[in-house]
This record gives sequence, structure tokens and C-alpha cells, in this order.
Amino acid sequence: MSGVLTEELQALRDTAAAYLAGHANARDGRDGDRALWQGIAGLGWPAVIVPEDCGGLGLGLAEAAVLLEESGRQLTRSPLFTGVALSHPMLFRCAGELACQRLLPALAEGRLISTVIAGPGLSPFVTPAGLEIRARRAGEGWLLDGTAAQVLDGDTADVAFVVARLEEGGIGLFELPADSQGVSRSPLPAWDLSRPQARWTLSQVRLAAGARLDALGALDGGAELSAALATSALLLAAEQVGGAARCIELTVAYTRERQQFGRPVASFQAVKHRCAEMMVKLEGARSALAGALAACPGLDGAPALDEIAVARVQAATAYRFCAAEAIQLHGGVGFTWEYDPQLHFKRAQWGGQWFGTPDAWRDAVADAVLGRRNAHE
Repeated sequence: MSGVLTEELQALRDTAAAYLAGHANARDGRDGDRALWQGIAGLGWPAVIVPEDCGGLGLGLAEAAVLLEESGRQLTRSPLFTGVALSHPMLFRCAGELACQRLLPALAEGRLISTVIAGPGLSPFVTPAGLEIRARRAGEGWLLDGTAAQVLDGDTADVAFVVARLEEGGIGLFELPADSQGVSRSPLPAWDLSRPQARWTLSQVRLAAGARLDALGALDGGAELSAALATSALLLAAEQVGGAARCIELTVAYTRERQQFGRPVASFQAVKHRCAEMMVKLEGARSALAGALAACPGLDGAPALDEIAVARVQAATAYRFCAAEAIQLHGGVGFTWEYDPQLHFKRAQWGGQWFGTPDAWRDAVADAVLGRRNAHE
């Protein structure tokens, strides 16, 4: 986010920072995760971008970005990301109006925990051939088959919104309750304990006709699906900016108190230079995020993919760099469980591979630029 916030955004940030700092759970067991989620729901955060006529607050992506930035700063383990950043844009962009009116109120209140299955890594550049789940007609309803190897919050989600490859061609969006017959899910022993994942296996899962959520023609060409996942990538960038900022805070605090040769390590010029480079990376990512949010104020209209690409690449690069430098500047303890840099490094590594890798976003921008240039020629 930009360093200049409105009073409303600053108040929201202060509230989120205070609450999450007191309820950080990345080091805790998962027994308290449900209680944390109820607290977050009580604050109204899951409703932030849900339209008012669907029971939400009707705010913009800037407000969602503030919440996710603070969540990333504290490595919060909760369904906030899979709800606000993933499921809500997917429904708003790709589902029909009746489906949104039925599902979004429960999601906004936090009564329903959701996730999305839309191909490996949830890349905005997914094609029908790359989707893991297949759907075919069975009488009036549908049969779904396939295996989703990594589903975010897949072990706790009540429902998954599944983008599936249709037997007759094209893609469809389906509502899949986690307790449906034929669905088996197994938690994955992911090395990032703050980002739970699970494998979902679907075997002849029968769904009613009403389980298909996409409006007629909404997913033709894949533009709306790409727009939804690009929005998720933008909000992931906000989370990564928060994580990078926290890495700098931890590093500065540690090097100020760590003594070497009778004086604080922070007084050494080489350490100052490395901290300054961390700050340069962070500020570049913050600027890119602010630019993308200004170009994409809401879920309506076409997203500014060039701006999102810059924010996605800058934030992923900054977070990984700051986390790696934090480990180095903490010395040997940077790798130990007692200190947080290793937790941020794991989250940064994970984030670099989801919602389109930085290389995939660079390629997409290059293709778009060359396409426009060729059109003019």
C-alpha cells in the first residue's frame, strides 16, 4: 500500500494490526484456528468486498489489501485469504447473480469457509486442458472426477468452488460441498505451517444441476476466470508486502540489540547497506501495489493486468529477498524455530509459485505488448 492512507484506511490498518498482533498463531497448534476465525468474522473482515446487496460491506480492493497486508505481516493462519482474496472474486466474476445472492451472505458472515480448485497453482493463465477436475453430464445433473493435488485450506473448507473441464468442451464453475459422497481429502504435510493445504480426490461425485454456478457464457474464452485469479494475485501481493515489511522490522530490531566487537551489529556499514537494500525492494513493491490498486479499485470492469503483473513480480521478489536477508542478518539463529525469518522465508517461497509465477507474468506482459505492437504494424 501507499505510505499515504485515508483516515478510514489507516483506522482499518490500526485495528487489524492490533488484533492480529495479539492473536498470531503461526507457531501454535491448530486447535485455536476456529476461534481466531470467529474473531475475524466478528470484526466483519470476510465481508469487506462482498456487495451490500449480498450482505457485505461493499468496500474496495484497497480495504481488502490493508487487511491482507497485516495478515501477511503476522503470518496469520486463517481462511481470510481463501475467502476474501480467492473465493469472493471468483464468485463475483464467474457465478450467476442468483448464486451470488445465495452464497455470498454466508461467506461474508464467516459461517461458510470456502476454497477454490482451478488448476495447479491457481494460475490466471490456466487453460481448459490444464484443469485437474473433469465434469460430464449425468441426467439432469453432473459427475465430477479428478484429483486436485494442492487445495488451499482444503482440510477445513466447508465448500470448494471448482473450475472443471467440461466433457463437451469449455469450462464450468461448480459448488462442491466437502462432505459430498465421492470426495476424499487428506491434509498435506506442507513445510509452510501457516498455509494449510490438502489433496482432494473426486471419484464419480454426483452434483445436482443447480450446483453449476456460472452464468451462461460467463466463462467462454476464460477472460472472467483469468480476471478473478488476477485479482487474487494482486491481493497476494498485498500479503507479501506485509511479510516483507515484517522481515525488515525483525532484522532492524535484532541487529540493534546483537553485540559484536563491543557495539551493535546495526552500526556496521555493511549491515546498514543490506538493510537499506531490503527497504528499497519493499518500497518498490509498495509503489507497484499502490499503482495496481489505483488501476483496479473494484471487481467491476477489466483488471489492469499490466499493473497487476508489476505488483505481483515486485512483491514476490521483495518478500523472498527480505526473508532471505533477514535469515542472513540474524546469523545462525535465523534458521531456528525460535525466530520468525525462517517462517517468512517458507511463506515467500510458497507465494512465488502460486497465482502465476513471476516468469509467467513477465511472459504474459511481453505477449500483450508484442501483440499490440504487431497490431499497429
